[in-house]
Amino acid sequence: MSRYINPYTDFGFKKLFGEEASKDLLADFLNTLLPERHQIHTLEFRNPELLGTSSADRRAVFDIYCENDKGEQFIVEMQKAEQENFKDRSLYYVSHPIRAQGQKGKEWKFNLKTVYFIGILDFVFDEHDPAPLLINEVSLKNQHGKEFYDKLKMLYIQMPLFEKKESELKTRQDKWLYFLKHLPDLEQIPSIMKEKVFKKAFKKAELAAMPEKEREVYEHNLHDYWTYLATIETAENKGRAEGIAKGIAKGRAEEKLEIGRNMKKDGVDSKTIAKYTGLSPEEIKRME
Repeated sequence: MSRYINPYTDFGFKKLFGEEASKDLLADFLNTLLPERHQIHTLEFRNPELLGTSSADRRAVFDIYCENDKGEQFIVEMQKAEQENFKDRSLYYVSHPIRAQGQKGKEWKFNLKTVYFIGILDFVFDEHDPAPLLINEVSLKNQHGKEFYDKLKMLYIQMPLFEKKESELKTRQDKWLYFLKHLPDLEQIPSIMKEKVFKKAFKKAELAAMPEKEREVYEHNLHDYWTYLATIETAENKGRAEGIAKGIAKGRAEEKLEIGRNMKKDGVDSKTIAKYTGLSPEEIKRME
């Protein structure tokens, strides 16, 4: 097994960026993507599960949902494979923190805080695009390309397009992307990444330093991640393109349930199961 965790697993991503002790790592990474006016000085995690306004509404469960000291909100998602209507899902996700800002019981002038959706993607949106972008930045613009609204931003990082070698790393952003892409293959901290923040990130990612119970959770998660990738590869090799997107979405839900069942069998408490799978307390309770 690798020395460091795989950040493309649900456990690995949340271990690195979704714990209270990791807030400085998350802020440092996000600041490499954000303009000066939206830089994060301090942040707080918010409930990653948002419910609709009625029982009929679908709930939204984010990998990481946080807010900075100015009230600006950030949804951060790690996406392993392309899913049907992924762009639609991104917009649906950002609609929740926008709508949640509505104030009741007093006069409110619809002054919204900035909302960011940041997707770290292990795939490329359009493989036929002649000039694909490593970071696809999306905002609301008019027909002349002039920005119409600057408080809604969507950043899609297409990780397969990041091809820099260690010797080519120049910026803080380069180093973070290299860290995310190559972490499971590294055996030591690269010489160019000796800053305090990266030393902490590598320490958090080190499997040998984790409690036994956390390693067990990670191993379950990693096994299901490998199975998930193998299933997709098999389907693609057999040319079954039709239905793959729907199968991925369904498979991800089934994957989380299976991980939850395995964790529960191993005596992992419900709170920890919910944290690393995104399952609701009701779903965990219904498990046999």
